[in-house]
Amino acid sequence: KKIFKMRRSGDDGMLRIPPFYYIHVMDRNENTRRLEVGPRIFVKKDHEEVIEGPTQMIRLVPLHYCVIANPIAKKEGKPVMTPFNEVKLLHGREEIRRSEDYTDPFPLYPGESMVGSVAKYTIVNPNQAIVMTAIQDFLDESTSTERHAGDEWILKGPMTYKSILEAKIVKKVDAIIIKEGFALKLRAKRDTVDSRGVKRRAGEEWLIKESGSYLPSVDEEHVSLVRGLILTDKKALHLRAIHNFTDSYGKDRKAGEEWLVTLNDAEMHIRDVHEELVGEVKVTSLNNRQFCVVMDPYDPTTGLNKFGTKVLKKGEASFFLKPGEKLESGIQHIQVLGEEDALLLQAKEDFTDGKTVRKAGEKWMIQGPREYIPPIEVKILENRKSIPLDENEGIYVRDMHTGEVRMITGSTYLLKTTETLWEKELSQEVEELLAIQASGSAFATAKVDAKGNYVYQSEKKRGYKRDKTRVVTFKAPHNSAVQLFNYKTKESRVIFGPEMVLLGPYEEITVLHISGKIPKEEKVLKNLALLLGPDFMTDMCVVETSDHAKLALKLSYSWHFIVNKEDKASSQKIFSIHDFVGDCCKAMASRIRGAVSGVTFDSFHKHSSEIIQNAVLKEMQKEISSLQFSRPTTSVLLQWIFKEWSQLTQILENPQRSP
Repeated sequence: KKIFKMRRSGDDGMLRIPPFYYIHVMDRNENTRRLEVGPRIFVKKDHEEVIEGPTQMIRLVPLHYCVIANPIAKKEGKPVMTPFNEVKLLHGREEIRRSEDYTDPFPLYPGESMVGSVAKYTIVNPNQAIVMTAIQDFLDESTSTERHAGDEWILKGPMTYKSILEAKIVKKVDAIIIKEGFALKLRAKRDTVDSRGVKRRAGEEWLIKESGSYLPSVDEEHVSLVRGLILTDKKALHLRAIHNFTDSYGKDRKAGEEWLVTLNDAEMHIRDVHEELVGEVKVTSLNNRQFCVVMDPYDPTTGLNKFGTKVLKKGEASFFLKPGEKLESGIQHIQVLGEEDALLLQAKEDFTDGKTVRKAGEKWMIQGPREYIPPIEVKILENRKSIPLDENEGIYVRDMHTGEVRMITGSTYLLKTTETLWEKELSQEVEELLAIQASGSAFATAKVDAKGNYVYQSEKKRGYKRDKTRVVTFKAPHNSAVQLFNYKTKESRVIFGPEMVLLGPYEEITVLHISGKIPKEEKVLKNLALLLGPDFMTDMCVVETSDHAKLALKLSYSWHFIVNKEDKASSQKIFSIHDFVGDCCKAMASRIRGAVSGVTFDSFHKHSSEIIQNAVLKEMQKEISSLQFSRPTTSVLLQWIFKEWSQLTQILENPQRSP
């Protein structure tokens, strides 16, 4: 361009064209264009005009090419001229000029133009390919195949691709490396024939399991790489067929069919596109002390499960559960029975047990020492042990045939086939008193709640829980009596302490509610044992003298029961009155009030102790009765007397704070 500008600015009209340069000249007289190629000195005439150049010629190094638009027409390698002495152009067409055809630089004739720039041939390496598409219909001479516009195909390397005008490169693809233990999953974009010659429908999927490199065709779509699953002697694969197909091991599978693939089939399994992985199955191992029951076992002859049936498997053994199979109660251990052990069994169905024919529902018992594996026809109802019992211990046993309940004590006992342990229910009141005795207390005391009701509050022994099948025991304290009533025989019996009381299956223990506090209130104390004394009971009563002086007396009585323990009738009489303390204090207070009402205050003040003792003891000596008490009070002690009414009121309201 620099030379061109220099020469065109001169007045001589001369233009020096360097080697491998060219110019286009326009003849204004004939209105034609021509090419002038250097090296030369071009002398421009008046009717001529340089319309392009000097321009460097196009150089094609080896393995390069360029595309020329509107190329010149040639005949026998020479340009074709028009009648106007101008080079003929092929308008609307393109021409590829390659380095092997144009070893020397070449110019462009007027009207020719280069599309783009000089380009290099496409090098396709090994394990590579280029995807081609046809721009127009043509005959592919390399394969003698007719291509139509829009057709796609691939060219695999290694190769050097020389571009053609009828096709273009869509993309370059690399081969997919399939490692050992993997498979390539492909999908057909359209109806095609795969590399193995198998016809594939659009959307169909298949696997390429051969290791190495693979170049998918233009009709194949890479979906994913499928990893193989390693199988061991402790792991199997549970598969399900999605469609009807033939698996990798040559077996025909129906849609929905399930099966196992184990180490016996292959060391590694690559899941087919028609297979669905349900899960991994762990091996079931049994040692020589174990067994299991398989439900709905698989029948290899028919390939189906025998639903509703069971199979017993004993150790030592290792196996995989087939699809549809499951274990009943898991892996079980052999029943080892000692000398004191037994099993209660029941037949689920008719079967022959050795030489004995068992009917469905029949029960029997086996005893140790021995080992036992129950057949599938047998159900273990209960594992029984001999129960060792002391003379003060026992259990309640019920015969399931007769319904009779009896008490077993003082020996080691094993329940028979028709026997079962029976639970004895007690009232909540008795349960609380038994728990209180277990905690070390002799009786329960009551408190008054906000509504004025008596509430028995006591701390039960932590962790105490009575076994209802064990005989109820109660420790009767020294010099006490406990009454038991048998609801079956309608009789009662009295037990004198110290003694361990054992409650029969139909017996109930009598609960005593005794008055307490000062002055006496009903149902303050609650106990199971009646204490026989001697003991003291203290009460407070209000009396009025003949001269209308009101006095509050605090009295203490010494008492005890006189009972013939060998006489059943005499023993029962001590429980004929439920609250002997309350009744006795009321009777004493009544007699004292009668005696004091007949004397003056001064006389009572001087002879109070004599008056009270005479009123109580002499009156009782006249009315001694063997029905309830035999001299229940042996002495009376007057503790204090108050005359002032204000002090009397305070004492009655709070007797515990009295002096």
